[in-house]
Amino acid sequence: MRKVAVFGNAGGGKSTLARRLAEITGLALYPLDAIQFRAGGGEVPHEEYLKTHTELIKREQWIIDGYGTTASAWERFSAADTLVYVDLPLLTHYRWVTKRLVKGLFVNPEGWPENSPMWSSTMSSYRVVWRCHRWLTPKYRQLVADVASSKRVHHLKSPGEMRTFLLAVKREHQGG
Repeated sequence: MRKVAVFGNAGGGKSTLARRLAEITGLALYPLDAIQFRAGGGEVPHEEYLKTHTELIKREQWIIDGYGTTASAWERFSAADTLVYVDLPLLTHYRWVTKRLVKGLFVNPEGWPENSPMWSSTMSSYRVVWRCHRWLTPKYRQLVADVASSKRVHHLKSPGEMRTFLLAVKREHQGG
């Protein structure tokens, strides 16, 4: 596990999982929200984002969390040796987006640019959850099925599976 792409629908706990995975493995973590957006929520110019993304995936080791753009996501999935797909029930995604909003009223979500606009980001996430479920989820599921024989693939379908995955990685990195 040297190049890890963590992906899935909005509000699925990807960032928390990626952070814990980075702590366990010692791999550098690159949350795409922090690469794609500036403090206060402004978008980084598209060409700048693409340049940064291209430089990241050329590195020897990384964990990249998030989506970015369609082209960069599929480029990243191709470059990764390990795919971690968080595929929770749809209602869990909506519930966790709401939880992030409430928590975000008090502290900036980890991995988000400073002073991110919580309300508009949350409304955007609510819209993304359904669109992702409708359009990307079938493509993600096909991707992990197609590459399961050539990459390490972890298709996590519940919070319990997410915890079990992290425990297994921790045991692996502790030598048993």
